[in-house]
Amino acid sequence: MRLRCAVLDDFQDVATEIADWSPLADDVDVVRFTTHLPDEDTLAAALADADIVVTLRERVPFPASLLSRLPRLRLLIASGMRNSVIDYAAARAHGVTVCGTGSSPTPPVELTWALLLGLARGVVEESNSLRSGGAWQLTVGADLHGRRLGLLGLGKIGSRVARVGLAFGMRVGAWSQNLTREYADEVGVQLASSKEELLAESDFVSVHLALSERTRGLVGAPELALLKPTAYLVNTSRAAIVDQDALLAALHAGRLAGAGVDVFDVEPLPAAHPMRTAPRLLATPHLGYVSQANYTTYYGQAVENIQAYLAGSPVRLLP
Repeated sequence: MRLRCAVLDDFQDVATEIADWSPLADDVDVVRFTTHLPDEDTLAAALADADIVVTLRERVPFPASLLSRLPRLRLLIASGMRNSVIDYAAARAHGVTVCGTGSSPTPPVELTWALLLGLARGVVEESNSLRSGGAWQLTVGADLHGRRLGLLGLGKIGSRVARVGLAFGMRVGAWSQNLTREYADEVGVQLASSKEELLAESDFVSVHLALSERTRGLVGAPELALLKPTAYLVNTSRAAIVDQDALLAALHAGRLAGAGVDVFDVEPLPAAHPMRTAPRLLATPHLGYVSQANYTTYYGQAVENIQAYLAGSPVRLLP
């Protein structure tokens, strides 16, 4: 019997072009979903006859309640080797093998700097004005050289962001609960004495922490109030680390110069969501991981995972 593989959230309609799926042609039919399936009932109906599901990042939760409604599902493949929205115990209980893929930290680093530079130099506002025949030069750009870049998190992504900041001639500081002075020195940045000191003294703040119970809501209204009114905040990590209501309030009140955001509390972002119209906000639709190289890895290794599973020797098992 042929198997059915469902590929979720293929928004760009590229999943079967960016990787070679031909090794599966004799055994597997691939069905791609180019729009988001927004709730459990819709997912359960769409995936009822799926033996294999390929899910992109952590956009679609797979709790026990959904897994119990997918009787044919035997293989679930996530992009990346960490996924916080899959109930692994329930997957095991239902006989579902869960695998991951490789994922590069480079694309989110590059997008972080696209947002930061776009904010600092008013790129979107100036481009829109130029293209529409509006005023010639509207903004006075913020300088990077000599300014302080504060990083919440100095892991794989944060350390790379730090090195770019140093190349721009910025003074770079970092803080997280577990960050040591030895590692900060190794990267070449200053270890901030506290989260509060980092926020209060930085001209640009960028978030690079994993979401956990310790980091959820880490930057709320009190923390945002510490930022200089000329400071910029960038979040390409997880929306829940920064209190979304508090951020919107700060933007509307003009309590910071601007924010660059690639992650949201609900994704895809509803048409009427206030983040779509917030002032001083440069927003992108969770593009941090979206690059040619990453997609080639995600979907190429998804094919490898399916081949290995069919051969009886699954690879890249999660968790």
